[in-house]
Amino acid sequence: MARDYKKEYAQYHGTPAQRHNRSRRNAARRALGLGVGDSREADHKKPLSKGGGNGKKNLRAVSRTTNRKKYNG
Repeated sequence: MARDYKKEYAQYHGTPAQRHNRSRRNAARRALGLGVGDSREADHKKPLSKGGGNGKKNLRAVSRTTNRKKYNG
C-alpha cells in the first residue's frame, strides 16, 4: 500500500506545532552555517522537545551518525 503523503502532511507535518518545530530546526542549521550538501547536522545539546533552544551554547555541528544515535541507547 502506498503512503498518502498529502494526508500525512495535512494531519501531522502541516500542523502549526510541527511547522514551528521545522522552522526552529532550519534556523539552527542557518545559525551554524550548514549549507546544502553539508553532511553534518545541527545537534541541540538540550533537545527542542525538552525545552532547549537555538542559542549558540546549545548548538553544535555533528555527523549524522553521532546525532541520530544520541538518544537511542
